[in-house]
Amino acid sequence: MEIVDYDLYEVPPRWLFLRVETDTGLVGWGEPVVEGRAHTVRAAVEELMDAYLVGEDPLPVEDHWQTMYRGGFYRGGPVLMSAIAGIDQALWDIRGKHFDAPAYELLGGPVREKVQVYQWVGGDRPDDVADAAREKVDAGYDALKMNATAELRRVDSPSAVDDAVERLRTVREAVGRDVDVAVDFHGRVSKPMAKRLVAELEPYKPFFVEEPVLPEHLDALPAIQAQTSTPIATGERLYTRGDFRDVLESGAVDVVQPDLSHAGGITEVAKIAAMAETYDVALAPHCPLGPIALAACVQVDAIAQNALIQEQSLDIHYNEDADVLDYLADPSVFAFEDGYLPLPDGPGLGVEIDRDVVEDRAGAVDWHNPVWRLEDGSVAEW
Repeated sequence: MEIVDYDLYEVPPRWLFLRVETDTGLVGWGEPVVEGRAHTVRAAVEELMDAYLVGEDPLPVEDHWQTMYRGGFYRGGPVLMSAIAGIDQALWDIRGKHFDAPAYELLGGPVREKVQVYQWVGGDRPDDVADAAREKVDAGYDALKMNATAELRRVDSPSAVDDAVERLRTVREAVGRDVDVAVDFHGRVSKPMAKRLVAELEPYKPFFVEEPVLPEHLDALPAIQAQTSTPIATGERLYTRGDFRDVLESGAVDVVQPDLSHAGGITEVAKIAAMAETYDVALAPHCPLGPIALAACVQVDAIAQNALIQEQSLDIHYNEDADVLDYLADPSVFAFEDGYLPLPDGPGLGVEIDRDVVEDRAGAVDWHNPVWRLEDGSVAEW
């Protein structure tokens, strides 16, 4: 068997799909994308596919991963690792289909039957979150995530902190104490404000606080952790085992959040999960993306003993023109039951992509995250 062709599809709302075709008719799908940089990642995928994959047997996935990663003198970073990630997903999809088994069966077999998922409430400038939270709980979810704030100054006013605390308080009162509510700082918060916020939010028992500071400032996590008993989560902007090593060794993180479409795909994230387990750190893969990325996440969740919960983007505020289920031939594969997603039992990634829908909707995707500015005109973190 050898890879004979591939196609890339930019599809709404902000995703890039990869289709890899073999001479036996087996096809694998991957989702290589950096949100807002689809064109850039597309070029990287084309370069890797043409240089290393076309004409090769797709089955030795680990060797292909090592070749794509080590074959270039310059390595790492969001663009290259996302390109590798999507290709890796497609190769695992083909490998599973070749052996007629889910990818997780080829990775050692599942340690669980289902994966807890959480649902987003509120947007980038969160508003009306209590009502949205109540609706999601009524729909069967028992875990939620919300953004903590909009843009903040490096040292902001007490009222800015009060607004964030009040927002979480109203959600907690709306859903009660049996529902998990994670709070995402999104890297919008400076080190001094993060220390203040985590302490003020603690009475309302966040499930975890996510990305309390930018990845450039992970050395600040021990000081932030010292202000709270709330679990600290981070990792959506870390891309390799090496990136995660220092934060794990610091002892200041409780949940790691590698993204299966950014951090090297199934091959690398399975290793990151095993590293985290060594440090008694939980895994909660980042995934505000499409159905292929989510399917890849579930393959790792299935085999990782320390998998805690899974992000998914159904009805997320970014999905204005299309949603996760739109591209699936059988949407029931992602039928959530009481806040859990049963493991898919189909071969490969366990999902069948509707190519006709993909081709009908494909085109240049022009999604970019907003650029926010503070009152003085300077750029704020989004």
